[in-house]
Amino acid sequence: MFTSFAARLPNGLGHAAPRVSARLLGQTRLLSRLAVDGSKGRTMPAKNTRATAAASGVDATFTIRDGPVFQGKAFGANSNISGEAVFTTSLVGYPESMTDPSYRGQILVFTQPLIGNYGVPSNERDEYNLLKYFESPHIQCAGVVVADVAEQYSHWTAVESLGEWCAREGVPAISGVDTRAIVTYLREQGSSLARISIGDEYDADEDEGFIDPGAINLVKRVSTKAPFVVANPNATFHVALIDCGVKENILRSLVSRGASVTVFPYNYPIHKVADNFDGVFISNGPGDPTHCQETVYNLGRLMETSSVPIMGICLGHQLLALAVGARTIKLKYGNRAHNIPALDLTTGQCHITSQNHGYAVDASTLPSEFKEYFVNLNDGSNEGMMHKTRPIFSTQFHPEAKGGPMDSAYLFDKYLENVEMYKDTSSVYRDNRPSQLMIDILSKERVGVEPSPLAANAA
Repeated sequence: MFTSFAARLPNGLGHAAPRVSARLLGQTRLLSRLAVDGSKGRTMPAKNTRATAAASGVDATFTIRDGPVFQGKAFGANSNISGEAVFTTSLVGYPESMTDPSYRGQILVFTQPLIGNYGVPSNERDEYNLLKYFESPHIQCAGVVVADVAEQYSHWTAVESLGEWCAREGVPAISGVDTRAIVTYLREQGSSLARISIGDEYDADEDEGFIDPGAINLVKRVSTKAPFVVANPNATFHVALIDCGVKENILRSLVSRGASVTVFPYNYPIHKVADNFDGVFISNGPGDPTHCQETVYNLGRLMETSSVPIMGICLGHQLLALAVGARTIKLKYGNRAHNIPALDLTTGQCHITSQNHGYAVDASTLPSEFKEYFVNLNDGSNEGMMHKTRPIFSTQFHPEAKGGPMDSAYLFDKYLENVEMYKDTSSVYRDNRPSQLMIDILSKERVGVEPSPLAANAA
């Protein structure tokens, strides 16, 4: 307040008492910085419209539909939610997992006994305007279930506790439950609908209280509503990315390797503009891939009309497979972890991978022009495919990890090598890099993707 007031003063008044004004301005800058950036000089996350009062220590119930009921204590938002209960065996990376759009509509059960011990970092952004510590601007999972939550945290990047973050984001969470019993049930029965209730115990017979996210087009919820650009001032290539719920580190993995990226909504007719780009990329995302029929059609038309290099990750892999005529299947309880072995069938090498998916491609339905690329060494499910002659390939796992191992990050290099070769061998050279006008006009981040409660009749 003092700084803006001093800036409006006439020159004569502004220099009337230099010692006093300098001291006041210095104190004001210090107080403003502490108020906005937190006690350690780091930016605090912005407030969220879904925020509620923290329900710390309040009785809470985790109810699995037609299954067991678990009593515990709440530590997040004071609200009731339902969704699909899934589990992850990841030991670290809960901020990245909880902000991964692939978890939209799911109640995330952590098998790691203690969660929250290193707190929650700030929403700081890097040189490309991408979030450094989160995979999207908000928590994406519907709720959180842990055996024990750390109320006291310690880490140099932390600005708040896990409970404070969940309350600010409107996400209920429960601790003090037997996650071993929950995971045992989910492994035997498969991913199940469940509910977190704060306060009075929820009546499991009221089936209308359970919302099935599998019946909702979740990709429509998480995809940007308008194109945005992530520019690299020294870019060599320009990649079009179909946003089905893209993680920040996928964008970073492309931009840091010399590409500018223009991100399009999931149902954008990419085949109509593909000639203006050096490559097309299909991102990860949540839910059943068969909900995205527009995307499947557009990808089919793209491969018919353009020879542009294509890469897909996770849901992007499934959509690409559907576009060439293959089928997808729902796994019993999915693969969600940072330590899953995937075998490269072209080299015989095994990579430890980060994964988050409940559906997989049925490799037996791949057309003759495609072959399996990777296979899961735990359950034998398909983990990737590649075209036998064209620069098209995809993976079910996440080469960019975050969190997790970086064994397979070289696949981004392979993709951009395909892009470079395509560009060098084109009969007509095109400088497809985004113009300054395009960079100035388009948004620099996702548009219209703030999470909203799932509705039973949502499309």
